[in-house]
Amino acid sequence: MQVIALNGSSRKNGNTDLILKTVLDALAEHGIAGRVIQLCDKTMHGCLACFKCKGQARCVQNDDFNECLEAVRAADGLLLGSPVYSADVSAKMKAFCERAGVVAATNPGIFRRKAGAAVAAVRRAGGMQAVDTMNHFLLNKEFIVPGSTYWNMVYGRAVGEVLQDEEGMANMRNLGENMAWLLKRLHGDAA
Repeated sequence: MQVIALNGSSRKNGNTDLILKTVLDALAEHGIAGRVIQLCDKTMHGCLACFKCKGQARCVQNDDFNECLEAVRAADGLLLGSPVYSADVSAKMKAFCERAGVVAATNPGIFRRKAGAAVAAVRRAGGMQAVDTMNHFLLNKEFIVPGSTYWNMVYGRAVGEVLQDEEGMANMRNLGENMAWLLKRLHGDAA
């Protein structure tokens, strides 16, 4: 099994990356592989609302979106991660969710019963909005979303500060445990 983690941060090795890797480490303890795709390395535009993706299961725009989409489609689970920018997700995370949402709406079932979770790195406020934005995408496109012991956000501003949020980091590890449990059951492993 494999989980793709999309890092919506402009920083490759920032706080969002740290919390994504914490969830992936918990999954790895259960034999579930994970890979982070850094959206900051990708060119990704917003949706054109052309609906040419209908029946194609891919977008007609010529950027890096389809590469990310194919990685998600091939995986068993998706982990979305974004820092909070202006009280919501980053622009690249929003572009991915927007476009993947339209591709999934015009090609029903492409994400059906995959495990999906969302996490946010938060300086001060806007974390709930960011997590809600990503969760709305997941829930509306037939992902099955595991929960944790609290909202999936960790607080910190400077790179590495999230590691000081003990409750938040414990929540990320627990999210990984719950996602592993869910993935195993989705794939017939009741252990």
